[in-house]
Amino acid sequence: MLDHQLVQIAHGGHAVRRLQAQLVVGGQGHAVAAGGAQRALEGGVARVHGAATGLPRAGVDAQEAALESARISYQATVDIDQHVGNPDTIPETPVAQLPLSALAYIYPSRYCQSDRLANLAMREFGLLDKGYLRVEAVRNWVNQYVTFRGNTSNSATSALDTLIDRVGVCRDFAHLMIAICRALSIPARFTTGIDYGADPALGPTDFHAYVEVFLGGRWYLFDPSGTAIPMGFIRLGTGRDAADVSFATIFGGVASLPPLIAVSAITEPGRPWEMPRHRPEALSTDAVDAG
Repeated sequence: MLDHQLVQIAHGGHAVRRLQAQLVVGGQGHAVAAGGAQRALEGGVARVHGAATGLPRAGVDAQEAALESARISYQATVDIDQHVGNPDTIPETPVAQLPLSALAYIYPSRYCQSDRLANLAMREFGLLDKGYLRVEAVRNWVNQYVTFRGNTSNSATSALDTLIDRVGVCRDFAHLMIAICRALSIPARFTTGIDYGADPALGPTDFHAYVEVFLGGRWYLFDPSGTAIPMGFIRLGTGRDAADVSFATIFGGVASLPPLIAVSAITEPGRPWEMPRHRPEALSTDAVDAG
């Protein structure tokens, strides 16, 4: 079982938003290695109990440990300072000026075969003015080209598969957008998180995959699936694609129940609460130092 308790203090447009979330995931089987969950929040506290890593404890043989329920628990308090920018004035960064930390995100990766999408990227977006609005055009194209439908992809589905099948879930939308951005020499990374504030008609709060694109010295948020609200994202981890930041990596046959995530707003005097909403501005929660 994985228990997660999180208190988030978010600054959205300088308005403090405090969330308390609880996540429970349970399962039995062989080894479960926590991915984004265990390293989720910088400055947080992570503890591994029992067979959380699938390793036998003292006095328990490997077979018994493998069949034991995995349990991971952590809690953290997080401040999110959501930078708000003008989409019309945010430039792309030339490759020669990219910081080292962003360079890894312009190359092809396991699920984002950007080297196979150069012709598509140039045909659809090569003549557009460079900047945030071009990336937004990529996001809108993916959102309109692909249909969101659950249980239509698996762990082997790549951006190329999604381009052909034109159907998928949030991870597939993210992989395709990332691959196209990289084909345009724009750094883009895969992000996993929690989609607080999404339309209740889509179901309860859940894990979500979205995209962060490096523009003008910052990583800006994009949701190509259109099923969540960037203002309400709680980031767990970032990487080249889902292989880097999966919620959990499972070894062997593991039976797991669906995750249960409960999120509630906590208000305080002098700190008004604003529910996540779709905003026309560009949103970012991560910058890269000029040096």
